[in-house]
Amino acid sequence: MNTDLSANNNMNQNMIRKNSKDDIAINQILKQADTVMSMSPDEVFASISEWQEMMTKYNCAIREIRTKFEVLNDELSIRSNRNPIHGIYSRIKSPRSIMDKLHRKGLDITLDNIKTEIHDIAGVRVICDFADDIYEIADMLLKQDDIKLLTYKDYIRAPKENGYRSYHMIIETPVFFSDGKEMMKVEVQLRTIAMDFWASLEHELRYKKDLDKKTLAQISADLLNCANTIADVDNQMMGIKDKLYPKYPDE
Repeated sequence: MNTDLSANNNMNQNMIRKNSKDDIAINQILKQADTVMSMSPDEVFASISEWQEMMTKYNCAIREIRTKFEVLNDELSIRSNRNPIHGIYSRIKSPRSIMDKLHRKGLDITLDNIKTEIHDIAGVRVICDFADDIYEIADMLLKQDDIKLLTYKDYIRAPKENGYRSYHMIIETPVFFSDGKEMMKVEVQLRTIAMDFWASLEHELRYKKDLDKKTLAQISADLLNCANTIADVDNQMMGIKDKLYPKYPDE
């Protein structure tokens, strides 16, 4: 092995460790792909720079979508005299999750594959008060002429076997940068407060370690029962809301 290259790579690793978590994360991804040792220091830092630029673009896409939902919520608070959106949350998929997803797809860990094959790097979760708010808000978003729907999954009308309910969309939105426009993908999840409550606790409880198969099966059944109960409560609360805020009030 070229000693100068080895020394440069060692120095490179030391410098990377002093940088941000994202720098460390992309270095781990590159190491998994067995490319670092064959790259010059300039190539390594160029890859890190590409990673940072890509994550910045996804963060910008999240801000675009969050703003759209905030505008809709403000408008509806005046038009309908209530705020249908309880909360808006966002996240960028972690480097480890990105790497694991590429592995599951049988793909090499490259920046090109990350860009083209992983569609949920940017995620926005919208928590609504009631289930019918979800469909109305989703429809309002999709009517905007700069939003393109790529795929959707309706786990409200067709819940997962474990009881999970949510409305998922992969959308594309333009983001304008200094050198032009780029279409960015964002995953949007819409849930009611009750659906989000169940999903959060289900994730924590289901993945507790060291459970035997019988106990895990019982917990899964209990969680499914809870999901069905929560769905019934959601529907009852929506019925109460419709009495208070009828869509077609009597003249």
